[in-house]
Amino acid sequence: MEDLEETLFEDFENYSYALEYYSPETDSEEKAPLGAIHWVSLVLCCLAFVLGIPGNATVIWFTGFKWKKTVTTLWFLNLAIADFIFLLFLPLYISYVAMNFHWPFGIWLCKANSFIAQLNMFASVFFLMVISLDRYIYLIHPVLSHRSMLRIPVRKALVGLSKSSKGCVRTTATAASNLIEVFVDGQSVMVEPGTTVLQACEKVGMQIPRFCYHERLSVAGNCRMCLVEIEKAPKVVAACAMPVMKGWNILTNSEKTKKAREGVMEFLLANHPLDCPICDQGGECDLQDQSMMFGSDRSRFLEGKRAVEDKNIGPLVKTIMTRCIQCTRCIRFASEIAGVDDLGTTGRGNDMQVGTYIEKMFMSELSGNIIDICPVGALTSKPYAFTARPWETRKTESIDVMDAVGSNIVVSTRTGEVMRILPRMHEDINEEWISDKTRFAYDGLKRQRLTEPMVRNEKGLLTHTTWEDALSRVAGMLQSFQGNDVAAIAGGLVDAEALIALKDLLNRVDSDTLCTEEVFPTAGAGTDLRSNYLLNTTIAGVEEADVVLLVGTNPRFEAPLFNARIRKSWLHNDLKVALIGSPVDLTYRYDHLGDSPKILQDIASGSHPFSQVLQEAKKPMVILGSSALQRNDGAAILAAVSNIAQKIRTSSGVTGDWKVMNILHRIASQVAALDLGYKPGVEAIQKNPPKMLFLLGADGGCITRQDLPKDCFIVYQGHHGDVGAPIADVILPGAAYTEKSATYVNTEGRAQQTKVAVTPPGLAREDWKIIRALSEIAGMTLPYDTLDQVRNRLEEVSPNLVRYDDVEGANYFQQASELSKLVNQQLLADPLVPPQLTIKDFYMTDSISRASQTMAKCVKAVTEGAHAVEEPSIC
Repeated sequence: MEDLEETLFEDFENYSYALEYYSPETDSEEKAPLGAIHWVSLVLCCLAFVLGIPGNATVIWFTGFKWKKTVTTLWFLNLAIADFIFLLFLPLYISYVAMNFHWPFGIWLCKANSFIAQLNMFASVFFLMVISLDRYIYLIHPVLSHRSMLRIPVRKALVGLSKSSKGCVRTTATAASNLIEVFVDGQSVMVEPGTTVLQACEKVGMQIPRFCYHERLSVAGNCRMCLVEIEKAPKVVAACAMPVMKGWNILTNSEKTKKAREGVMEFLLANHPLDCPICDQGGECDLQDQSMMFGSDRSRFLEGKRAVEDKNIGPLVKTIMTRCIQCTRCIRFASEIAGVDDLGTTGRGNDMQVGTYIEKMFMSELSGNIIDICPVGALTSKPYAFTARPWETRKTESIDVMDAVGSNIVVSTRTGEVMRILPRMHEDINEEWISDKTRFAYDGLKRQRLTEPMVRNEKGLLTHTTWEDALSRVAGMLQSFQGNDVAAIAGGLVDAEALIALKDLLNRVDSDTLCTEEVFPTAGAGTDLRSNYLLNTTIAGVEEADVVLLVGTNPRFEAPLFNARIRKSWLHNDLKVALIGSPVDLTYRYDHLGDSPKILQDIASGSHPFSQVLQEAKKPMVILGSSALQRNDGAAILAAVSNIAQKIRTSSGVTGDWKVMNILHRIASQVAALDLGYKPGVEAIQKNPPKMLFLLGADGGCITRQDLPKDCFIVYQGHHGDVGAPIADVILPGAAYTEKSATYVNTEGRAQQTKVAVTPPGLAREDWKIIRALSEIAGMTLPYDTLDQVRNRLEEVSPNLVRYDDVEGANYFQQASELSKLVNQQLLADPLVPPQLTIKDFYMTDSISRASQTMAKCVKAVTEGAHAVEEPSIC
């Protein structure tokens, strides 16, 4: 072994790592003069130092202090910091080479220099690779890039790394006080860093034309219609995508800006057909308006226009793709808001087309919103096609009752008929979207309607009669019974005014058997505490949550606009979602914890892994679907959820005003009925069958004729001949929600009003007026004659019902949790299965939507394909 070592190292005098390596003797040896390659290296290094120090310092200044903090800016910030630190040590290397490779700075500085050089090399390679990968994900998967598993943890890690590495460089968002001043046509305006040119212009009231830009969608910059001139800039810029810089003077009406807009408009109109006389977008078309305001007065285009084949994407949206200007609003809405990647583009340039690639139905419960955001007539409403012009219709602001969200809508009518329903802006509820059932089920308002009173004759057939005869028969029966021999069931579309009138009428005969079709457990706190049956966090509040646990619900079809809020928070705020129940497509990723309600016990005890997630959350939400409470173990489920919510509040860092417990209702009338003291469910009627039953819009089929005595007298009051009317002895025709001024309370406890858009058909009347007339004939006159007096009565019973558009916060969560411990019921092992599992179950859920031919076509298209539904014709 010793001979081997001597052979291997015989040419080396000393191969140790002692400090004598940098001995003076080594420096004193004669060295060859520097060659040309060394001098070139010195020059390049000097240039790199002179240009790199201020260049990287500028990048650090803007990315660290001025620009909006995004994942991309953090990548470049850290890359610039790595290069900047390396350049600080570059003079040492320059001196080393210039002194003919003599190192006079000592051993420790030598090691530091080598370490910095190696660190910079690896850091630069790493950051450039990640930037490239990040750009690739952003371009290939633009929606998923917001939720990329690469971007989320690295964004948090980079913030901490930046704070520790640079010390004085801030990586938090710019404070509100650090506003920058820009000028719009000479007018000063203070804006936050990262504000786009378009947003700055709108802040001073300057309207910038646009087609592809939409406030709630990502920036695409496709149309170029928003071009504006920046003073001293060489070219015009796209206002929607360009962030402002301090001191900029934006010129929105300069000659250069006008010429740019005219040029863009000329190209857009080059292939656009002259369909305005037959286009349903006429009168509310952005292309029409902006071509008049910003376009040229003549065209130079003489060649033939291109033609594109229309796509069949279902029975709701009509496509005329020759009119499309490729703004991609519909694609971005489908991917970002609806969460359905059915729409996209094929081809390039003049051959680009928007569609589904293969012919298929656009499978989304929010598909109709692409009609509203389309700036041209490429996407229009099939049911509304060729029926009316916007200037011919009268518009009435109202609210929707197809679900418990309470979306704000505009009802367009002409000659006493509802022509269409459009969304109305409300930031706290539906923003500017509505569901397809809300938008398209309006044709059900004129089908299967009850227009005259009817009574059952001796042969058992329902025949038409007068109001006097029908009310006299009902009044006579009402006078014959007392107490709980008289009962009532309220349906899902009943307004608060009718509910209080019916309650007062039955109280006059000493009956308190007033029930709702929808079940809600009364054990424990039950409906005594309002916090026990509301969406306490509010619809908009879900955007502040960091963890959401869904229990026994499919919010995508039970409350589509609320589900869109959850997706929005998941996409932009890193919301974590988990589900207990049957696996469903919620348009966002979630952790499926199982379908057994017994998982709630494991979470409450802390033995389930998700318990830790809830404990660590700052603003958790537990959302229990009302459909889960229809089960036999509904009380146990409600008690378990209440227990979990209270434990989270007491053992984690949840702030005092944040509410964890939430109930998501499915029907519009439930909250108001519970506020007024109605008994949830028909169990009381089934246990003690009445001799007279009043069905107020009760079409849920919760009770049948076989459940009642043969001699039970049934009165049905409602607007559709659906499930309840065929079993009635007397039918009293009522008014639908578009035909009356009425109060509804949504799932978060917000009272809102419908307005009269059309008159009820035939002899139909408003529900509370029918009950008031009945009370007078029966000799039990109710103490109100006008709508204002009815609402005064509502205020006496439940003041929150007349505090319109206000959410009154509920409390007593701890008391509800304590009372839930009194529930003597066990959780069943049966899986939690929401009634609306797929989109087919979404379209027809109430008497109006079941009467709608459009909704029937949707069900047929889902089951058989879009080709199975006939297309509307201009003829």
